[in-house]
Amino acid sequence: MALPSFLIKRVPKHKNMQSIRDLLQDGALHTVCESAKCPNIGECFSRNTLTFMILGDVCTRSCHFCGVSKGTPLPPDLTEPKRIAEAVKKLGLNYVVITSVTRDDLPDGGAGHFSATLNVLRSTVNDPRIEILIPDFEGNPLALQTVLDANPYVLNHNIETVPRLYAKVRPQANYKRSLDLIHTAKRLRPDIYLKSGFMVGLGEEKAEIFKVLEGLKEAGCDIVTIGQYLPPSREHIKPERYVLPEEFEEFKQFEGLKVIAGPFIRSSYRAGEVI
Repeated sequence: MALPSFLIKRVPKHKNMQSIRDLLQDGALHTVCESAKCPNIGECFSRNTLTFMILGDVCTRSCHFCGVSKGTPLPPDLTEPKRIAEAVKKLGLNYVVITSVTRDDLPDGGAGHFSATLNVLRSTVNDPRIEILIPDFEGNPLALQTVLDANPYVLNHNIETVPRLYAKVRPQANYKRSLDLIHTAKRLRPDIYLKSGFMVGLGEEKAEIFKVLEGLKEAGCDIVTIGQYLPPSREHIKPERYVLPEEFEEFKQFEGLKVIAGPFIRSSYRAGEVI
């Protein structure tokens, strides 16, 4: 299936790109931008924005859409929070986005490491706004409470796709568990922005898309991102179709949620400009 013209993106040239790559070149810090082979990496790096990925670069789950490496990860690096804070200070970021690989091997799923990273950031950088994109922590309520207690500015948890496609796309996850996480977070911390996102083009029907949006609205989500699924390699599942730009415009009209939609939209794309 040939890539349509609206999905061809030019990579800008900018000095910021090299400064970020220099910061990451020793492998001591990871970004989901590189690990997941995001198509927006050139644009985002040129704008001096990135999404840090903590807890290593190896995921314990084997989602069929994701470009992050799968396998057995190393123990958490306790120096990582400090190094991220130093990188944030060096880059002059005032809006920081942090995600992680899924760490089902850890009792708290890595929630404590998220908390430590936020605490060190706040002690190092002057009043940063921090958005965290978290895994489902296998439904562990104490893990969720831990990250909420760390007071993120935005809590993001991606629903990823419609319920019918979970077995095909993310077999180790559970749609209801993810929706419950968002609902619980809203109940516990109504003062925090809640965000979620999902991909289209995987074989979902339009009615299923709007049903997911309705479910996220009822769960208390504030912001939803919707983008075209693009396989990070030939080994990953292929898209069923390329969703037209005008269809994304239709998704934006959904009432009761702030919907950010477009072919290249990703959960952390221009995150600091959304709120």
